[in-house]
Amino acid sequence: MRDWPASSVAIAVIDPNEQLHVYGDRKSEFRLASVTKLMTAWVTLIAVEDGSISLDDPIGQPGCTLRHLLTHAGGYGFDGIEPIVTPERKRVYSNTGYDMIAEYVSSATEIAFADYLDEAVFQALGMTSTQLRGGAAWGAYSTLEDLIPFIGELRRPSLIDNSTFIAATSSQFPNLEGVIPGLGRFNPCPWGLGPELRGTKLPHWTGTRNSSSTYGHFGGSGTFVWIDPVANVACCALADLEFGDWALTHWPIFSDAVLSELGR
Repeated sequence: MRDWPASSVAIAVIDPNEQLHVYGDRKSEFRLASVTKLMTAWVTLIAVEDGSISLDDPIGQPGCTLRHLLTHAGGYGFDGIEPIVTPERKRVYSNTGYDMIAEYVSSATEIAFADYLDEAVFQALGMTSTQLRGGAAWGAYSTLEDLIPFIGELRRPSLIDNSTFIAATSSQFPNLEGVIPGLGRFNPCPWGLGPELRGTKLPHWTGTRNSSSTYGHFGGSGTFVWIDPVANVACCALADLEFGDWALTHWPIFSDAVLSELGR
């Protein structure tokens, strides 16, 4: 980690024996950027389970559903309210889609989205230093201390049922091709109900030792979360340097080193 060009880095790893390994300051605040989408997806799945909404509810352009938006298959571009393709045609990474999700959840529950997220996820997991201060696609701020229980939830869920968890971490519309900003075009480009799935993508921000079942997300602020269910390892990293070539160099090396150290 000392080789990373960021001035501040904080990292946590949960190993197969449930042991926690930490590097850096647990209390420093970082902007999560698109790692926020994992939190938005999780609270949306909670709303699905309590019956407030359904994954098949229509939202936006004809043929688009909540499931499409969660998996970046709704046809909306990165930004902008006008769709650029029809649903389920391509995997188009979309902040707009997640803004639409938040608006829909808020309307259905009659609770402001930030309040609902705080109550259903942050308070439930004891994440007292995490706040949504902007859009549902990018606006969360948190600390390593708070992300530790969140990656634990992503690994062994307590807020959603196991069947929902399996769906969330399984490829939806698995044959779609798509582009991941900063990485490139992939065919196929697998995605779950919020988490990105590693699949056979190469190059990738996770390591070469990570299994194809690895799921998580990275953020443009220099953050990432991944869970490898085959290795039974969870990891999160926070940095104060915007995503760029440095990340694509150092993150895979780090992930491979973690899995190698743990014999995975």
